[in-house]
Amino acid sequence: MLRRSLLALALLSALPGGPAFAAESVRFTPEAFAAAQAAGKPILVEVSAPWCPICRSQKAVLAKLGRDPRFKDLRIFDVDFDSQKDVLRRFDARMQSTLIVFKGATETGRSVGETQPEWIEGLLEKVL
Repeated sequence: MLRRSLLALALLSALPGGPAFAAESVRFTPEAFAAAQAAGKPILVEVSAPWCPICRSQKAVLAKLGRDPRFKDLRIFDVDFDSQKDVLRRFDARMQSTLIVFKGATETGRSVGETQPEWIEGLLEKVL
């Protein structure tokens, strides 16, 4: 019975979209960000650019961590480095590959250019 349950879970995880508890990345909007802050949600602001290899590495790590049940409530807001300059000023983000975590309205950590999975995981754990 246990093997069947594990097999079913593995098959569900392989479906498009992954398991139901996966954290999703959405484009940053001031309204959605304010709503997540007001709800006291754990928040990650991910400043990235499509041409940035470090950003691609970070996205892969974040996708894997987003499937971890610990981060099921994490709201990930993607900020485009090239087109959302007003948001960059708001967060004082001067480089692509910047990760900023918030617990509600309070910034609890920041990282620039980090790609080590355990360090990114440690950053995200600050908002749990």
